[in-house]
Amino acid sequence: MKEVLIIHYSQTGQLTKIMENISSTLSGDTVNVSHYEIVPDPRYDFPWDPQRFYDVFPESFLQIPADFHPPGAEILSKKYDLVILGYQVWYLTPSIPINSFLKSDFASKLLKDTPVVSVVACRNMWIQAQEKVKRLLASVDARLVGHIAMVDRHINHVSVITIQRWMLAGKKDSYLGIFPKSGVSDADIGDAVKFGHPIKDALLADDFSNLQHDLLQRDALRVNPFLVRTDERGNVLFSKWANLIIKKGGPGDPKRLKWIGLFKYYLLFAIWVIAPIVFVVFLLTYFPMTRKRNRERKYYSSVALKRT
Repeated sequence: MKEVLIIHYSQTGQLTKIMENISSTLSGDTVNVSHYEIVPDPRYDFPWDPQRFYDVFPESFLQIPADFHPPGAEILSKKYDLVILGYQVWYLTPSIPINSFLKSDFASKLLKDTPVVSVVACRNMWIQAQEKVKRLLASVDARLVGHIAMVDRHINHVSVITIQRWMLAGKKDSYLGIFPKSGVSDADIGDAVKFGHPIKDALLADDFSNLQHDLLQRDALRVNPFLVRTDERGNVLFSKWANLIIKKGGPGDPKRLKWIGLFKYYLLFAIWVIAPIVFVVFLLTYFPMTRKRNRERKYYSSVALKRT
């Protein structure tokens, strides 16, 4: 009997559905599937309070752990043949609950010397968040063997409008009857069952060496070169803002909230002004950067980790 553990945190419920669909094809006479949903302490409300939404930025980007409810004794008592880790992206970084778990002793116990498949569900930028997940997994001696990225496939600025409405108002339906529904499409969420088959085959064969290739054959992820550039630039700028704001006090501190307000307006400026400029530069350098772009597409489609 193979033992599989599904670990995830989902604020909206979208990722929970994806993880359920992937794991639905795993269970059977030869595979036992356990679930551990990370519960923050205190919980993060959904929809977000607007002030709280922006105020979690420094701790999220700087990957500062927070409290969460630990796994139960039943979960901790087993040695797993595979762990499937599902996470969201907050401010180009794994969400605080996932980051907190991966930096805990529980992660060391559950993931050490264990194959891991990561699953991210987000708006569109996941590249640098996944690099951070890779480093966290390496720090607990886990072995990343597969990655699946499920995203909102609509163009960048359309998804900005719809995701804000979903996060702050809790409304995922078509806005004004013009904009598409927010988040990963219902079709893609339902289609996530297809990823369970190659995962199960690799698990039963005790051979994960070709799993990422098999997942890619099923459209497990797409690397968008423009978003790679935007993600990189965003991380540089977010680092400056996060390190500045964290020095102004803890969450809710009035001095800090003044800087959070400035960051909010900067974020709008970055999305609607800086990002289009980055896109123009990307187009101007498209052909000279072809070889670099191909190397990056190959690397970010893999489960490899750059050594620094």
